[in-house]
Amino acid sequence: MARLVNRDSSLEELEDDRWSAGPGGETRLMATVRELRRRPIGDLTVEDMRLLIRQDVGLAHLLPRAVEVLRVDPLAEGDMYEGDLLAAVLTRSAEVWGECPGLRREVRVIVSELADVPPVLKRDVERFLALWTADGGRRPRTAGPAVDEDGPARPAGR
Repeated sequence: MARLVNRDSSLEELEDDRWSAGPGGETRLMATVRELRRRPIGDLTVEDMRLLIRQDVGLAHLLPRAVEVLRVDPLAEGDMYEGDLLAAVLTRSAEVWGECPGLRREVRVIVSELADVPPVLKRDVERFLALWTADGGRRPRTAGPAVDEDGPARPAGR
């Protein structure tokens, strides 16, 4: 999944997939996601990336870009709270992280080096670190899967 990203291209261009509004209209969230997919990746803000990543949109292109931001500022903040981009990244599914072991290792290093984990991030950091070993491998499952309360957004008719 990890790849070099053309910052001048939009997710629509990179994925060669244009989303149209559903016949019955769309929610404000879906309208925002659809609009953000049209912007060049290099123009997306921390908040834009947070929102798209939380919705599992464009992860192959956005996770590498988000990790670039997190390397410089692990607690980069969108509109929600300090570290909300990191929370969005950490809470992607094990399947997503299984496809990009290099990025997973980088994220593990980033969170391992946090001196003070804000209370709002503590659970997400602990879950991520508990799931993946220091060498990037997956720990054996001992409990049920983690649940992400923010389910992915999908356009109507998909």
